[in-house]
Amino acid sequence: MTDEQIMKLAQAYARHTGLKLTTLGNYAVRDGKFFEQLGNGRELRRRTRRKVAAWFDLNWVEDLEWPEDIPRPSQKAVQGAAT
Repeated sequence: MTDEQIMKLAQAYARHTGLKLTTLGNYAVRDGKFFEQLGNGRELRRRTRRKVAAWFDLNWVEDLEWPEDIPRPSQKAVQGAAT
């Protein structure tokens, strides 16, 4: 998953739930400035990217469709097990 995809997930989640990105950053990584910094060009380390992607995967709201153009971590594991 790319930094841009992480940001797209954050924006969709925040818009749908009514949360501010600062609040979402506190929930996902305990850093209220996280998504602001990401939007301003901060590059994530691979480990951080995986951690944030996993948080979204586990906490995604049921009534919001996961973006089709972003692979969902849990689906990747399911697909790998099926092959």
